[in-house]
Amino acid sequence: MTQPPSPNPEIPPSPQVHGLQLDQQTRCLHYHSTLDIIAIQMACCGLFYACKDCHDALADHPIRPWPASAQDTPAILCGHCRHQLTIRQYLASGNRCPHCNAPFNPACRNHYHFYFEAP
Repeated sequence: MTQPPSPNPEIPPSPQVHGLQLDQQTRCLHYHSTLDIIAIQMACCGLFYACKDCHDALADHPIRPWPASAQDTPAILCGHCRHQLTIRQYLASGNRCPHCNAPFNPACRNHYHFYFEAP
């Protein structure tokens, strides 16, 4: 799913998100509750995926977590407002987008080890 260019040149265009049965807020076949609205840029390929299972289904390589030294990398996309968060901002967010206050799924913490090396 690709977003049209931003009408405001100061706001970067939203990245393309890959996944199975995506909706407009990045929910997918695997995770589709009202709270499942983030996409993660994968360290292994630089592409945004709705979840690890979508990556496993569509990518031709294994997932690799972001190193602990990459905490300031903007690798999380809020599916509600399309704002990109750094890994550090996401992990410290209290399960809410710091830009639009949309709630994130707190159960995602159970999968952090797939995406982020522990600091």
